[in-house]
Amino acid sequence: MTSADLRPAQMDHAPVLSSDNLGWENILVKQFQPPAGEAFCHFPEEHTICLSLSSRPVQFLQIKGSKRFTGLYGKGDISITPAGVPVFARWQQADHFLEIRLPSQFLQTVAYETLGSAAVRLELVDDFRIRDAQLEAIAQLLLTDLQQQSLGGKLYIDSLTNVLAVHLIRHYAATTAQISEYEGGLSQQQLLQVLDYLNDHLDQEIKLADLANLLGISQFHFSRLFKQSVGLSPYQYLLQQRIETAKRLLKQTDDSIMEIALSCGFNSHSHLTQQFRKLTGITPSRYRSDR
Repeated sequence: MTSADLRPAQMDHAPVLSSDNLGWENILVKQFQPPAGEAFCHFPEEHTICLSLSSRPVQFLQIKGSKRFTGLYGKGDISITPAGVPVFARWQQADHFLEIRLPSQFLQTVAYETLGSAAVRLELVDDFRIRDAQLEAIAQLLLTDLQQQSLGGKLYIDSLTNVLAVHLIRHYAATTAQISEYEGGLSQQQLLQVLDYLNDHLDQEIKLADLANLLGISQFHFSRLFKQSVGLSPYQYLLQQRIETAKRLLKQTDDSIMEIALSCGFNSHSHLTQQFRKLTGITPSRYRSDR
């Protein structure tokens, strides 16, 4: 169920979808549907998670370093491979899976931000066939956005990437990791600073790091504190504000829907329409015609 660096005879099995050209940072996501075959891969600087999407169980032989596994992978089964561990896999039927790769340096940075000195040497354990509902849910959200060609934008992907990183640190670090929890939300001054920044940059691509850096805290803790303060994730709040601004412009101006989309941070007419319908139940055109 592992994919990249295929042996020469298998090099033609390209991913069905890939985040390579979507501008995602600190994560690479690929969807594969290869026929029966085998592969060898080795990612020295990236941790790899593979989620089976196959509707029927697939018989596998997997060798990770000195560890060996033979058995079935079915939909929802997950394999985790730490950076630097070589993997050989042979599968006997057509397979369907999602591959997620995170740079080891990024995970180390997240660990340092959340654990401090306790994260001097972060190592992940390798697992063959596991079940993890939360990890699967994160992977499915990434797959959905991949299929929609990053409809959610960078703030959304940044948030998912950080949640994924923290989950791996919490549950799959070689040594037990206790991450401090901060309660009470952001201070009024901090919240106003962030809300002003969001309002002033609605037409721009906003990253989670931009918001966290305003307050000098980690992205993970920022996301949690923001949601405690506002009741929405940073991405949900930003999307809500963009839609509210679009609604005002649709009612008060004669700007084209494309112009309104770009001024509110959407990358196209269709992007605005999809998100507008999702939040309001109608299209921008219909909303404007009702004014």
